Amino acid sequence: METKERIIQTEYSEVMQKSYIDYAMSVIIARALPDVRDGLKPVQRRTLYDMHELGIRYDKPYRKCARIVGDTMGKYHPHGDSSIYEALVVMAQEFKKGMPLVDGHGNFGSIEGDGAAAMRYTEARLQKITQEAYLADLDKDVVDFVPNFDETEKEPEVLPVKVPNLLINGAEGIAVGMATSIPPHNFAEVIDGVKAYMKNPDITTEEMMQYIKGPDFPTGGIVVNQDDLLSIYETGMGKIKIRGKVDIEPVKGGKERIVITEIPYTMIGANIGKFLNDVYSLVETKKTNDIVDISNQSSKEGIRIVIELKKGADAKNLCNLLYKKTKLEDTFGVNMLAVANGRPETLGIIPIIRHHVDFQYELATRKYKTLLAKELDKKEVQEGLIRACDVIDLIIEILRGSKNIKEAKACLIHGTTDGIRFKSEASKKQAAKLDFTERQATAILEMRLYKLIGLEIEALMAEHENTLKNIATYEDILSNRVAMAKVIIRELDAFKKEYGAPRKTVIDNVEAAVYEEKKIEEMDVVFLMDRFGYAKTVDVATYERNKEAADNENRYILTCRNTDKICIFTNTGQMHLVKVLDIPYGKFRDKGLPIDNISNYDSSKENLIYLTSLQSILSQKLLFGTKQAMIKLVSGSEFDVAKRTTAATKLSEEDEVVAICPVAGGDSVVMQTKKDMFLRIDAYSVPEKKKGAVGVRGMKLGLQDELIAIHHLTEGSEVSVTVKDKEIVLNRLHIGNRDTKGVKK
Repeated sequence: METKERIIQTEYSEVMQKSYIDYAMSVIIARALPDVRDGLKPVQRRTLYDMHELGIRYDKPYRKCARIVGDTMGKYHPHGDSSIYEALVVMAQEFKKGMPLVDGHGNFGSIEGDGAAAMRYTEARLQKITQEAYLADLDKDVVDFVPNFDETEKEPEVLPVKVPNLLINGAEGIAVGMATSIPPHNFAEVIDGVKAYMKNPDITTEEMMQYIKGPDFPTGGIVVNQDDLLSIYETGMGKIKIRGKVDIEPVKGGKERIVITEIPYTMIGANIGKFLNDVYSLVETKKTNDIVDISNQSSKEGIRIVIELKKGADAKNLCNLLYKKTKLEDTFGVNMLAVANGRPETLGIIPIIRHHVDFQYELATRKYKTLLAKELDKKEVQEGLIRACDVIDLIIEILRGSKNIKEAKACLIHGTTDGIRFKSEASKKQAAKLDFTERQATAILEMRLYKLIGLEIEALMAEHENTLKNIATYEDILSNRVAMAKVIIRELDAFKKEYGAPRKTVIDNVEAAVYEEKKIEEMDVVFLMDRFGYAKTVDVATYERNKEAADNENRYILTCRNTDKICIFTNTGQMHLVKVLDIPYGKFRDKGLPIDNISNYDSSKENLIYLTSLQSILSQKLLFGTKQAMIKLVSGSEFDVAKRTTAATKLSEEDEVVAICPVAGGDSVVMQTKKDMFLRIDAYSVPEKKKGAVGVRGMKLGLQDELIAIHHLTEGSEVSVTVKDKEIVLNRLHIGNRDTKGVKK
């Protein structure tokens, strides 16, 4: 019988929405975010559990990481070997984790960003703390086990971690639409905080911070905004400012050097290289002239970045410059997001500790219930064996008279004597009174004869007493929360004693870094640029001494202040600014530097039309003229901008700037075209526009004609040009109207 196809029509957006939400939740819960109880992401949990299952304990030999990764991927985490290996590597890196959970052997990367060697070369095993505080008691039914991805294995839903790992090691993870960033903390402080909460569950965040002062980064450094920490720990969100630790050391010759011995946590990896480059940039851009050399002398012993200074340099002021302009002071964004009760939640420090403590009580309850059940089983067996020793002759008689174990067992449990041969009726009557439990009967039947030796019986009695004592202890712990708390605290104290270490990060309130720039001695200089584009500045006296040579050798010469800027206007309508201080200052015969190298001007792509100093045009009006005869006046103040490059005018397609000149009232200008048309107009008859405007038409151009020059005429001066071997005095031209054809010459 054929079955008909049934087409279900659904809205595409609904399918997409549902699919994306499913994907997002799987990333959030099953990959990117840690569980608040054990502070581990699934990949970390599975890797540690797999190492535990493989028996790679802290006191056993190291095993190849490739074996661990392959086993984890095959059994528990089918998401690619690189993600598993990266998680394994990070758990072994002491510069990233407050408490490394894996003991790595081989190249596991460096603080400077070098990657770990391939997994086939490296080896690993569990750390002692991991074995004792993260994986202990897994055999005592303390956590639920769930099926793995293909339901062929079981894996723990959460590890029975006895210390607040989420705070100790912190966490970083990017999910879909959310991210977590929890800083690491000091092991001993966090344990003190947990104990304080257990003694007073109503403790405030402020009181908690007497125990947990703030984050403790494995790289050390200084947290400089202590006052902000209360808000961060209250809300679970905020920004921590960290500085590197800097020492100022004296050097021979009265010099000093800055030595960085601790870096901000955020500088781990490639950011150390970026920091060095940033310091080079400060020197190149002349933000400071006090740095002579910088070297990275870091080794296995620790970080050591040395900055050599000039004699007389202000080292403290320079440190402030480094804090402001480089990663030596950086921000760690805190977002304490974790999976709590199956859903992502941003938690303050008290809720994180509350979840941890509740989890500890749950672990302890399940552990001691399991232990109590075992002790009760032992008690039952021990009581049976003790009773059996008292009637051992009767039991031997029952065993000898029975045809099989079934008959003997039935007699021991129910007193059934049918089919058993007894030596006397009295023995039979005595046997009929036996009422051992099934477990006791099994233990009696499996008991070896040497157990009947006097010393063995005494040992059994002592063991029974110990079992009764254990039962009383476990029942007390389970029925009394105070007793359970004592057990948990005792365990925490033992961990603190063995694994606690002094804090590395200093917590303080430090004033914001203020860099005082050295005041520049203002003076007049002469800017010189030759026809090859090499620019330099010299003092006015030097120029005056070499005036004739300077005028012959240089294309552009102008006097300006050393605090001024040089404006370079090009045919593409751009204006490039160069600080005079960035132009080499020195002797007259110094070559200088190409203007291309110290500005955004590119002589291979654009032509220089007009060069001047910014201060000289601020109170003037500039006349712009383009190839298509578009002209306009622009106030010089419009060019006082911060950008190194700005659009000086707007150009139509295939148009370009051909002339720029400063004009004043009473001046006139003459426009000259390729086909020798001339038009003289009053300079101020040209409308003033913004620098972003195209302008207006200056003169009507004939076919295939274009503007090639604008000549500036001032009162009392005479300007002439030569056209076809004929000299034309432009001052004699009549002043006409803008947007006319002009006259042919």
